[in-house]
Amino acid sequence: MNQSSRLRAAREAAGYSLARMAALTHFSKPYLGLVETGRRTVTVEVIERYEQVLGVTIGTALDPVRITHEWLIADTSAAAHLRAGRHIGTSLVEALKTRVVALRHLDDTVSSSRLLPVITKELDAATALARDAAYGDAVGRRLFTAVGELAQLAGWVASDAGQYLKAKQLYLSGVSAAEVTGDRVLGAQLLSCLSYQIANVGRRDDALLIARSAVKGATGATPIVRALLLERYSWAAARLRDADTTRGALDAVDDAYEQRSADIREPEWVYWLNRAEADVMAARCAIELGTPAQAEPLLTRAQTAAERADSARLQRRVTPSPTSSTAAPPDGNPLPR
Repeated sequence: MNQSSRLRAAREAAGYSLARMAALTHFSKPYLGLVETGRRTVTVEVIERYEQVLGVTIGTALDPVRITHEWLIADTSAAAHLRAGRHIGTSLVEALKTRVVALRHLDDTVSSSRLLPVITKELDAATALARDAAYGDAVGRRLFTAVGELAQLAGWVASDAGQYLKAKQLYLSGVSAAEVTGDRVLGAQLLSCLSYQIANVGRRDDALLIARSAVKGATGATPIVRALLLERYSWAAARLRDADTTRGALDAVDDAYEQRSADIREPEWVYWLNRAEADVMAARCAIELGTPAQAEPLLTRAQTAAERADSARLQRRVTPSPTSSTAAPPDGNPLPR
């Protein structure tokens, strides 16, 4: 019995009509009808609401190993899902995409405690649109992709803030959104992030299994994405003190990264991964395995690369281009960069 069928069976066993369940869970009746018949993805939030109202356990929605296994073997179709509510178009999802990128880069400079409420609010709004609005297939794919990316970002920030249960819920809700569009690469990114958290604060053998599954299931991953997934696999192995697996994964990171090309379009969410970042992860793994001497040259090389990058950025700031103007506008404020 799948999750949709379990929800319906639990509701009917309790003697509740669909309309009554909608009122108790604060979801719309049409939406729950779609969920219970398998025409909408069963999210973690829906399962939790049913369990709270009915007082029963319905599946194991927050078991990351089970969800990873189902994700790995699933043959998810991006077939159209029935929509209800107001119609949205390309301009709205483009604005949402731009917002996601802006929030992602804010994570470089803004504290987790300040940023998490902002991302969560944006995620809630996007999720409500995906649930209630009407849209065509092309817009729907982009909308659910935005939901998945927001869930990944919110999960990462929540984990950084020490809110590990919330982070797990966010990551898994993002996997559900990615499944709607059949985006295996985004799903792998979400599961890989979850594996990183579990490697640090949970069952390390589960982390290794999830990380390995993310690498295996990321069909069509670009070189830098594959390098990122392999990095997290290597970290999970290092946390288990599995030296052979760690070194093999790190070698694969190097191989994947060397395959990058200006002709290959990478997703924006790997903008931060470069050779220096890969060296830092390799150094962390070496320290974790009890071989700090191997970490020293890697950290030195990473630090040198970072200093060169900082110097180049400073040079670009103080050296105007031949066509640029340094004059101030009438209000006396400097021209924006």
